[in-house]
Amino acid sequence: MDLRHLAARAVARAGALRARLRRIERREMVAFGRWIENTNNLLHLSILLIIPVLIAGVTFISNSVSTLSFLLFPPLASGSYTLFSDPEGRYSSPVKFTVSLTVGALCGLVAVGFTGWTYGPTGTAIVHPSAAALAIFLAGVTTWLLDVEAPSAFSTALLTLVTGDVNPEEYVVSIFFASVVIAIAFTIWREQFYERRAEYLYGTVRGDDHVLVPMRGEAATQTAFFAARLAAAHSAGKVVLLDVLPPAATAEGGADAAAEADGELDTDADASVERLESCAHQLRTRLGVPVEVAVARGDPLTATTEAAANTNSDLVVAPYEEDRGLLSDYIRGLFGGSYDTVAFRSTGETYRWRRVLVLVSRPGDAAHAMIDFATRLAGKTGSVSVTTCISTEVERRPAESKLANLVETADGNIETRVARSDVTSFIASNAATYDLVVLGSSGDRSPASRFISPPTFERIREIDCDVAVFDRGH
Repeated sequence: MDLRHLAARAVARAGALRARLRRIERREMVAFGRWIENTNNLLHLSILLIIPVLIAGVTFISNSVSTLSFLLFPPLASGSYTLFSDPEGRYSSPVKFTVSLTVGALCGLVAVGFTGWTYGPTGTAIVHPSAAALAIFLAGVTTWLLDVEAPSAFSTALLTLVTGDVNPEEYVVSIFFASVVIAIAFTIWREQFYERRAEYLYGTVRGDDHVLVPMRGEAATQTAFFAARLAAAHSAGKVVLLDVLPPAATAEGGADAAAEADGELDTDADASVERLESCAHQLRTRLGVPVEVAVARGDPLTATTEAAANTNSDLVVAPYEEDRGLLSDYIRGLFGGSYDTVAFRSTGETYRWRRVLVLVSRPGDAAHAMIDFATRLAGKTGSVSVTTCISTEVERRPAESKLANLVETADGNIETRVARSDVTSFIASNAATYDLVVLGSSGDRSPASRFISPPTFERIREIDCDVAVFDRGH
């Protein structure tokens, strides 16, 4: 084997290794993107990255200014955690944050003056019990009247009593200015990033404008209208109607037979285009959304995936299909593919979905996507109910917090609901009051889990309501 052959093999292996590393890197980036779409994960990451930087900045200033005390840091750190861990909570106001720390320090200063006037000066390492009691009492009364956070005020009130070589008055001033720095940083983070996180993080808010609709089965027209409603909510929305014809058979019998087969193929394609254009005309006329038509031949799943790539589609909306009580191989293949997919099950002639029920089990990218789709369909005049089911009452508060985090980035008339009920029973009891139920495909569950407990959409076949099953692409 000559050197040129060895060098070529080495180059080929290096290229294959680079391609594999790029695939791994893309997969990890996608996984991280979906992980951070969970609001709780985003908040924890923000706390880990931002608070240490802020405290380091205050420490740098403290080291440069000898009059600042290290006792600044404990209340600043705890108060900063309160801000960043619950940006929409009761004590998430930057003004309240600054006021609570400063007021607490002022109460400690008053206690220092009172005990000095009553008992005379004491050693720097000695705190009179009455001073501690008075500082906490004053801080408690003041925070109650001002409706600010008491724990931070209590900490600065007590730390003012033990400032050491730093005058208590200087400690109060330094607490005020340090808390202002933290409050400004928090305000910028919340307004410029956290409240706009849907714009930066949630893929369905930015994408899913181009929708591919495989026109299969009796519910194809209703499915096309459903997809068009989704696309029409975005200014760049577009719908592509796809019909997949059977593969061309090999002609036998010479040139005449081949010509006859080609003629039959052309006739089939022309009839398919005519049918698609008829539906496309309805969508353009009634919804004003751009519509294209495409006809392909071959395996339905392969043809659909290739058509999605060729038309630059980022969402596939297909009619729901079953085979002997289970998902058809076609829908199962779409759910395991790389494109976001909605399997739409229609129960009638509905072309407008104003009341939408969204069932979520856990936070994440799929939940945000389902809520986004629901608000698109409901529009400004409709309503969306985002619901999760719990089994015990102790789960209620965490569930309410989870739903609040999910819906606060969405626009529209949205309510949240926590139901202590089995999800199947809840849907059966409430579906009649909605036009559409949106739920996930359970694609993140293991095969064993799906075998023991079938997905919800497979257990609600008899409800009198349209159903949209969403699967996040891989």
